[in-house]
Amino acid sequence: MKVPFKQNVGMMDRMLRICLGIVLIIAGGLIVTGTLGTILMVLSIPLLVSGIIGLCPSYTLLGISTKR
Repeated sequence: MKVPFKQNVGMMDRMLRICLGIVLIIAGGLIVTGTLGTILMVLSIPLLVSGIIGLCPSYTLLGISTKR
């Protein structure tokens, strides 16, 4: 699958985003309950998506790239 935009997230950044996203899902689903748990799970979505596809819209707007 080809991404229509140029990837701007490096491998280390991607791994950190995916790991943090997984941690937030676990925390939001198992450890923290109620509204805060839901917020943590919602916050994990953009981290996981940007880590998987290698594209961060915020980096694009700011002209940042961690990819070599």
